[in-house]
Amino acid sequence: MLTTTVSELVDELLSGTRPLPIISAGVPVLRQPALPYEGQLTADQLDRLLAAMRETMHSAPGVGVAAPQIGVPLRLAVIEDPAEVAAEVREVRGRVPQPYRVLVNPVYEPVGDGRAAFFEGCLSIPGWQAVVSRPDRIRLRGQDETGRELDEEFTGWPARIVQHETDHLDGVLYLDLAETRSLSSAQAVSDYWSQPTPATAAHSLGFPLRTATATGTATGTATGTGTGTGDDSGGTGATAP
Repeated sequence: MLTTTVSELVDELLSGTRPLPIISAGVPVLRQPALPYEGQLTADQLDRLLAAMRETMHSAPGVGVAAPQIGVPLRLAVIEDPAEVAAEVREVRGRVPQPYRVLVNPVYEPVGDGRAAFFEGCLSIPGWQAVVSRPDRIRLRGQDETGRELDEEFTGWPARIVQHETDHLDGVLYLDLAETRSLSSAQAVSDYWSQPTPATAAHSLGFPLRTATATGTATGTATGTGTGTGDDSGGTGATAP
C-alpha cells in the first residue's frame, strides 16, 4: 500500500507543471525522515523523477535538490555544481566543479577533525542565509541510480553539498545547525558579507567561527576578502549545497 502511494504521488507530480515546485520550510515533509529507497518506483518513474529534479535544480538555480524538497518522501537527491566562482573563492572554500550525481540512500560521516564555517542558504528557505560549521572531509556511502554501491570521500565544497542534501533526507534544515546570530537576508550577504570567509560577518554580528584543523580546534574570527557561498541555493555570497 505504501509503495503504491509513493508511486501514485510521483506520477501525479510528474504530470504537473515543470520545473517542479520547491517545498518551503514549514511543510511536514521537510521535517520527517525520508523513507529508504527500496524500489518503490519503476525504472521509468525513477528516471523521469531524477530528470525532473535535475531540471528543477538548474532552474532554481541551485547545486542540489533532495526529494523531500519536491514533496517526495524518499531518500533520493541530485547534486551538481559548475563552481563558476572567482579563483580566490575556489581556493578558500575548496569549491571545485562537482559533476552531476545521483545519491540514493546516502549517509555520511566525518573523516578527521577538520571543520569549515561558511554561509549557507537553501532553496526551501529562500531569501536567507546563515553560517554553518561542517566537517570539511566526509565519507559518503549509499548507492547511485543504477544500484551501484558508493563508498567515497568528499572534501571542501562538494562535501558541504553532500551533507546539506543528505541532511534534508533526515528532516534536518541548515538552520538547525547554523550560528543564529549570523542569519542574514540574501541582500545583506550581497551588500556586506560577500567575502570568501565569514570572518568579517562574525566580528560584526557577534558569532563564533567554529573551525578545526589537524592540529586542533579554533573558534574565533579572521579576515578575508572575495565572494561566494555554499548550499543547495548555489549562491555566491554564502554557502548552500
